[in-house]
Amino acid sequence: MVTVTHEIRHDGTTLFVAFTRALLAAGLPIGSERTGAFLQATAALGVHTGRDVYWAGRATLTSDPDHLSTYDAVFAAYFSDLGDLPAARRAPALPTQILVPLADLPSGADQGEQAPPSVKAGAAATEVLRHRDLAGLTDSERRELAQLLRLLAPGLPQRPSRRRAPHHRGPIDPRRTVRGMLANGGEPGVPARRHHRTRPRRIVLLIDVSGSMAAYADSLLRFAHAVHRSQPGAVETFTLGTRLTRITRGLAHRDPDRALAAAAAAIPDYSGGTRLGDTVKAFLDRWGRRGVARGAVVVIFSDGWERGSPDELAEQIGRLHRLARSLVWVNPHKGKDGYAPVQGGIVAVLPHLDHFVAGHSLAALEDLLEVVRRA
Repeated sequence: MVTVTHEIRHDGTTLFVAFTRALLAAGLPIGSERTGAFLQATAALGVHTGRDVYWAGRATLTSDPDHLSTYDAVFAAYFSDLGDLPAARRAPALPTQILVPLADLPSGADQGEQAPPSVKAGAAATEVLRHRDLAGLTDSERRELAQLLRLLAPGLPQRPSRRRAPHHRGPIDPRRTVRGMLANGGEPGVPARRHHRTRPRRIVLLIDVSGSMAAYADSLLRFAHAVHRSQPGAVETFTLGTRLTRITRGLAHRDPDRALAAAAAAIPDYSGGTRLGDTVKAFLDRWGRRGVARGAVVVIFSDGWERGSPDELAEQIGRLHRLARSLVWVNPHKGKDGYAPVQGGIVAVLPHLDHFVAGHSLAALEDLLEVVRRA
C-alpha cells in the first residue's frame, strides 16, 4: 500500500491507465477509446502538473455534466498531492478511498524496485459501509451513504423503438439508397442501411413506507432518486402504505435533499400501516391500465408484512406480473443470516416473482441495479 507522492514521469502510462480504471469502478462509462484519448492527450500536452492531468482527463474521460462530481472526487483521491488544481473545480473530500486491482501495479513493485507509485489500496471503511445494514447506520454513516448514493450511475435497460436510424448494418433503407443513386447521376452505389433505435425501458418503483420499513425508507427513496436522475422520464415511483402515493414529480428535483423533502411532503401515510394488496390494486386500476406497468421492469421494495388478505395480495401481484416485463421483489431482510420467507405476504407472492432479492445494504442495491439492467 503506497500513496501518490511523485512527480509526473514520462513513463506514467501505467499510472494513468490505473486512474481510468478507478473512474470506471466509481461508475463512469470509461472504455478503451476514452482511455486511449486520455493517454494521447497527456502525451500531446507533455503534462508536468496536476492541472495538466486534470484538464486532459476532464476533456477526454467525461461526457456528461453529471460525471464531473465523480471525476473530481476520484481525481482528488487518486492524485492527492499533485497540487495546482483549478480552484473553482477542487473536489470536496471523498468519504471513500479508491480501490485499484493489484494487476494495475507496475511489475517491479513487488521486487522492491523504484516504480511509478500507485494509489492507496485500502478502502476498509467504505467497504464496511457498503455492506452495513441500512437500518443500523449512525447519522454520520447515513450522510456518507447519501454521498455514495449520489455517485451511483445506474444503466437502465433499453428496448427497441419503432423508429429507425441510419446504421452500417441492418436491412437496406430504400429511400436513402435511391437518393444516393440520384445524387450520383443514377449510378448504383453502396446500399444505405438502417436499424431500429433503442429507448430506455420504463422502470416502476413501488416503495413500502409503512412502520416496519421506516428504517429503510430514507435510503430507498434516495436510491429511487438516483435511478430517476439517470433517466428522467423513464422512471415512475410510488409509495405503498395504507394508500398509494405517486411521488415521481417530487423526485424530479436534481438535488437529492430537495427531492426527498418534496417526496416526504406528498406522502400522507409515512410510517403507518400496510395494506399491500389494496395499494397494488389501486396502482393497477389507476395506472396499470394506462400502460405504466405494461412492458416495464417493476420493482417492489417491501418486507411483506400485510395487514390485509394474503390471497388478495397474491391476486394483484399475479395481475401485475402478467403486465410487466419483469417483476422484482426487494426484501431488506432477505440479506440477513437465518432469514426464511415465512411472512404471509411473501409466501403468497413468491410464485409470481421473476426475482426475489435482498435490499438491506448499498452493495445489495448495487446488485439490484444489475438485475434491473439485465431485465
